[in-house]
Amino acid sequence: MRSLLLGTRNPGKIYEIKLILGDLRLEFSSLNDFPDVAVAVEDADTYAGNAIKKARFYAREAGVPTLADDSGLEVEALGGAPGVISHRYAGDNANDADRRRFLLSKLTETGSDNRRARFVCAIAIATVAGEVLNLSEGICEGTITFEPRGESGFGYDPLFVPERYDQTFGELSDEIKNRISHRAHALLKVRDFLNQ
Repeated sequence: MRSLLLGTRNPGKIYEIKLILGDLRLEFSSLNDFPDVAVAVEDADTYAGNAIKKARFYAREAGVPTLADDSGLEVEALGGAPGVISHRYAGDNANDADRRRFLLSKLTETGSDNRRARFVCAIAIATVAGEVLNLSEGICEGTITFEPRGESGFGYDPLFVPERYDQTFGELSDEIKNRISHRAHALLKVRDFLNQ
């Protein structure tokens, strides 16, 4: 495998993936290089299920082995929500700021002072024939802030303070985030697989 399609159009994800896997002897492309490829349906009830569906779909549609991830935020006081629907939690047309506001409002509605949360990521690599070559998962435990902090990252990053840190993913440097995040943990396992 010399070429690997990153099954996303999200510039933040592409940046994070290339930062961790970029020195491997692979030619990377993303869905931005395949504008005619449709969006994969994410209707599995697990991160792994969605990652596999996306990897298989994009590999078949683009004709290139594909790495795809699915990730989400699980908040204890919300019973693990938003979970696998993290991206759609505030509605299909919501942007990152809308999602953060909606999550904070839902957390306030609970009346709970429990701010525990975790980010979960699953990453799958599939061939054009649909064979899943690798599935890796990563978790990062932490807490939710009362308001967004920081301009870095994307999604819920400005609300999430990882364990043993005082800053959110939106405030921490890329160097630290890409060592401790859920996606980093999963990608380091992917890296080990690709190096074999």
